[in-house]
Amino acid sequence: MNLKQKIVLITGASRGIGAEMARQFGTAGSIVVINYLNNEHLAGKVVREIEEMGGQSVAIRADVTDSNQVNEMIEAIVDSFGAIDVVVNNALSHYTFNPKTRKTAWEMEWEDYNKQWEGSVRGAYNICKAAMPHMKNQMSGRMINIVSNLIHFPIVPYHDYTTAKMSLLGYTRNLAKELGGFGITVNAVAPGLTYPTDSSHETKEDVRNEIIQLTPLHRLAQPKDIAGSVLFLASDLASFITGQCLNVDGGLVMH
Repeated sequence: MNLKQKIVLITGASRGIGAEMARQFGTAGSIVVINYLNNEHLAGKVVREIEEMGGQSVAIRADVTDSNQVNEMIEAIVDSFGAIDVVVNNALSHYTFNPKTRKTAWEMEWEDYNKQWEGSVRGAYNICKAAMPHMKNQMSGRMINIVSNLIHFPIVPYHDYTTAKMSLLGYTRNLAKELGGFGITVNAVAPGLTYPTDSSHETKEDVRNEIIQLTPLHRLAQPKDIAGSVLFLASDLASFITGQCLNVDGGLVMH
């Protein structure tokens, strides 16, 4: 897939799907920048795992909702490595997928929506805005935004989370239109319920089983499934794909 020596930034990469992406990019020979907010220990652990496999990695703490911190992180990456080739917007405001504790539509407050908007859309905006000048100068780049298959099939109506992710898809497609002339592709990956992760830990067994029954491949997504799709979109194999949303959910959503 020719990802060797590509400079890859993954936000929210200290655990779960983000950490698995980091490991797979490391295995593919990329130089992986692991962005984290709170868990320095876990971020360092992922760095060590990549280095033990013979790869290169570094962890940088930055709050993706803070444009100053993001700008400093992007400048540090370019100063250190000379480029930025791939950004994966995986960070989000904390969310727990528990149908029994979710807020119903009539319980939602605007602040609930705004919290998810800040994590998903503003975070991605800050990263993409800071990376754009460098990718434009290179006349190449890959931007990959993590959304959710819930935007197409809200099997459980997580109103605030899903609304923010749908907005992120709109941002993705507008960027794809604007940046295509600079050789930059912008795509989204929409995971199904991914287990095990911290976010899905509280999803009850009956809900997991219902999703499995509805899924043609008869299992839930695993972090490695999502990571593999992201690596594909970051690679030369996907050089003519932009503005797309790839559902990685075993066929639960088909369109």
